[in-house]
Amino acid sequence: MSVDVRLEVRPVWPFRLTRRSGMDGLSPVRGGVLHRLLHERLDGHELPVHVRVAQLSSGSVLIGARASHGELAQRAIARMRRALGVDLELRAFHDEFRRDPLIGAAVRANPTLRPAGRPDPFEALAWAITEQLIEYVRAAAIQRRMVAALGRRDGVSGLRNSPSAAVFAGTAPARLESLDLSASRSLALVKVAREVAGARVHLDALDPEVQEAGWRRLRSIPGIGSWTVEILALTGQGRLDQVPAGDLGLIKLVGRLLSGGDPWARADEQQVRDFFARFGRWQGLAASYALRVGGQIKSPIAA
Repeated sequence: MSVDVRLEVRPVWPFRLTRRSGMDGLSPVRGGVLHRLLHERLDGHELPVHVRVAQLSSGSVLIGARASHGELAQRAIARMRRALGVDLELRAFHDEFRRDPLIGAAVRANPTLRPAGRPDPFEALAWAITEQLIEYVRAAAIQRRMVAALGRRDGVSGLRNSPSAAVFAGTAPARLESLDLSASRSLALVKVAREVAGARVHLDALDPEVQEAGWRRLRSIPGIGSWTVEILALTGQGRLDQVPAGDLGLIKLVGRLLSGGDPWARADEQQVRDFFARFGRWQGLAASYALRVGGQIKSPIAA
């Protein structure tokens, strides 16, 4: 027996549901409805939840979830709301930066933009590792292979979820290499999965101090640099104050701006952080707009 829970949400700030399916295959959009398979734990068991999201003509967002228990459906709905940014109040950002010389025109043209979020922080971390130093399209192909080979599947909906931390923790790095992930990244992914599965890093924590303690522990693992952790923070934990300074699009954009227009100039990560520091608690959102300005939309934060 399954329970179907539905919730209509009126966003506090203009919101537009994506009409594009995710490149990793996890979030297909069919007939204007976004589908996503999530898993929630109950009594030590991981159970599937089929989430559906649609935007009504009124602008409200209708989120439905089918699960074996109503509590699981409610939890999954809450996660999708956070990932999509449905409840974000962005008036302060828009009031302050709608006339900004760099991003102002983009802010005015598209007030609905949010960084591309993920409902599972570990998924954001794992996917960030696959996206290190390679083209986003190629990284998405690796992610699709991982989902097909190791992901969780719901026989009713036919949807798939990304592999859990426990699954990656028990996977040999060579198996990940066979899916086209490099040897160093395969080893790093297995190591971070063991930290998360072993409850030494708590990615779901809402307390910033706990989050940042987890970032420091992750940074101690070879192959996990600042960009990977910043992508986790921005797309997996909703930290709009974090800018992924190693993003190639941002490195090119800031390099061009600092050099006076040289198309071949490249900034370093610290220059990118210094450049976006003026946006304060909105640095990650400002970076998403800047990538649009720079034409670099094939990015994990502005996909």
